[in-house]
Amino acid sequence: MLKVCSFLPAVTQMLYDMGLDEHLYGVTFECPEQALKEKQPVVRCILEGKNLSSKGIDTLFSASKHQGKDLYYVDEPILEKIAPDIIFTQDMCDICQIDTACTAAAVAKLDKQPELISISPESLEDVFTSAITIAKALGKEEIAYSYLNGLNKRIDVVVDALRASKALPKRIMLMEWLDPIFNCGHWIPHQIGYAGGIDMLSNPSGDSVVTPWDKILKYDPEILVVAPCGFTVKRTLEEMPILTSKKGWNDLKAVQENKVFIADFDMFTQSSANTLVNGIELLAGVFHPGAIQVPKHLATKFMHLDLQPV
Repeated sequence: MLKVCSFLPAVTQMLYDMGLDEHLYGVTFECPEQALKEKQPVVRCILEGKNLSSKGIDTLFSASKHQGKDLYYVDEPILEKIAPDIIFTQDMCDICQIDTACTAAAVAKLDKQPELISISPESLEDVFTSAITIAKALGKEEIAYSYLNGLNKRIDVVVDALRASKALPKRIMLMEWLDPIFNCGHWIPHQIGYAGGIDMLSNPSGDSVVTPWDKILKYDPEILVVAPCGFTVKRTLEEMPILTSKKGWNDLKAVQENKVFIADFDMFTQSSANTLVNGIELLAGVFHPGAIQVPKHLATKFMHLDLQPV
């Protein structure tokens, strides 16, 4: 049986989603809780054990990148002991996860050379295609098609409900980071579209970027969703004063109409195809509560921030 290491939380989750986790032996420190209980962490990060603010994390990552220092490192003795046949890595973001170049340097010292497969999606369609790539590498391609068929049916339910209610698209902003503020990119704008919204500040199929506050004020979203990468609702709540203290916050339409929401990151960033569909279902219920309800199993994954203007 092929042995796999996954250096991406999203790939790890998809291996579990598709019932292929028996092949999984090594993971990253950020992988889903179930994987961390059952598999060996192989990838570590300089951030582990540090309780930094959004600004502190951004500063540390920017400084490390400027100095040419690696943010992530491989526990080489554990990797050598596992002796994987395949390592799934990525080349989309060297800040969010370890990249292929860093992985290649670590595996170069191994007696047994694994195959490195980069999973670097940019769009929602790419994420779905990644599931096929993962399963095909393990000789189980048909499992991926069954998995994706189920996910597409769930999206169809959302789209059909919005169509039946004649829902008009809502003007949305989803923030991927708070200090500095980043817009959303890659597949998240596509999720927003399926959910009956449009985010004109986003960057579909591209990187998220720093977005000036005055630009956000001019855009004036009807609904604001705050879901910083790597942050749970609880963690984000600690940093909401960064937003609520900004000049003009109380003038935003989303604040005036009490439509500010916080959501767990794992439905939008570092996500599997399945958890991205969770995100679509949640957003649709938030954007158009008269047409579709947020699924009960996602009730703890977000909160309505009850902030009335002062």
